Amino acid sequence: MLRFLTLLLFSFSLWLASGPTAVGAAPTSLELRGDKIHPKVFIIGMFDQEGSAWHGIPEFNILERNITVPGFSPRFPDAHCTKDGSICQVVADEGEVNAAATITALAFSSHFNLSKTYFLLAGIAGISPKVGTLGSVTFARYAVQVSLQYEIDAREKPAEFPTGYLPQGSKTPEQYPQTLYGTEVFEVNDDLRQLAMDLAKTGKLTDGSAVQTYRAQYAAHPEYAAGAAAPSVIGCDTATSDTFWTGALLADAFANTTALFTNGTGKYCTSQQEDNAVLGSLLRAALAGRADFARVLVMRVGSDFDRPFPGQNVTTNLFNLSTGFGTAISNLRAAGVPVVTGIVDQWKATYKKGVAPSNYIGDIWGSLGGKPDFGPGTASA
Repeated sequence: MLRFLTLLLFSFSLWLASGPTAVGAAPTSLELRGDKIHPKVFIIGMFDQEGSAWHGIPEFNILERNITVPGFSPRFPDAHCTKDGSICQVVADEGEVNAAATITALAFSSHFNLSKTYFLLAGIAGISPKVGTLGSVTFARYAVQVSLQYEIDAREKPAEFPTGYLPQGSKTPEQYPQTLYGTEVFEVNDDLRQLAMDLAKTGKLTDGSAVQTYRAQYAAHPEYAAGAAAPSVIGCDTATSDTFWTGALLADAFANTTALFTNGTGKYCTSQQEDNAVLGSLLRAALAGRADFARVLVMRVGSDFDRPFPGQNVTTNLFNLSTGFGTAISNLRAAGVPVVTGIVDQWKATYKKGVAPSNYIGDIWGSLGGKPDFGPGTASA
């Protein structure tokens, strides 16, 4: 009897020590063995609807396994995965601080082996009518932290300055930043980006009548022809700022910042609040040997214009965020699903071994090796 009780207590202690398993589902044999999940693709969204866009679709079910991960946002505490763990998703929460905290927690979680995982940053964004329109699907090579600058209130700026934003350590808006933090620019694998764009183009994009009517008003400006056109898949770059800004003056200023920080290579088209934070976390994960930065994709879908159409008040444009929202969420899924399934279906033939980048990838310091094709390479205070 004593031996039986001893064995029973020992078994119970092992069960307690095993910690939490999947939430809302029975533990699988993988979890009971303590094995890690090895996702082929990890989808990264930033808020509720970006997460639920992937629910209830016929191609795969990411709600089959729901795993609570310490360090995730209190609002979105779980990672979601298919039963076999090949496709997973996290909702990082909005803003740079939330995004960095969540993705760092993911990268160093004991639940996952992410060494061969492809990360798809999949969110909506503001979009420039000079480049795209509501529902346009963009894939970035560069993410630029445009708000990491000096700022002078535009009402007090020198008359010769086109904007109140100045790169840190510089004396004019046109001068490359002389003081660098290292997160100003991230460059991802352009060869992988091109493959992803080809996959995304096989999806059928949504284009509703309300969106068509609204965007037609941008045709009155000769530079906004892309804004008045139908949505498509575009290669262009993204600007990160915690401040949700709008207006032609700021848009043009940050387009210039994007070009300046990338030595003329980057082409601004979308604005969002998280991408440099996510990429910074993934780069540090790569330095720790826990992720491969060559397996990162940045996809943003236009949900609102970054400036008003001719004759529209700037505040009306700012507060009119609903017209393109539904279309953007639909196209997030329409373009994103072929990317995800394409990677999984072509895993053995193409993606398992990785897609070698022909361009530089990484940060402004060259932390992952190689020579950056942007920036001075060193900072001077």
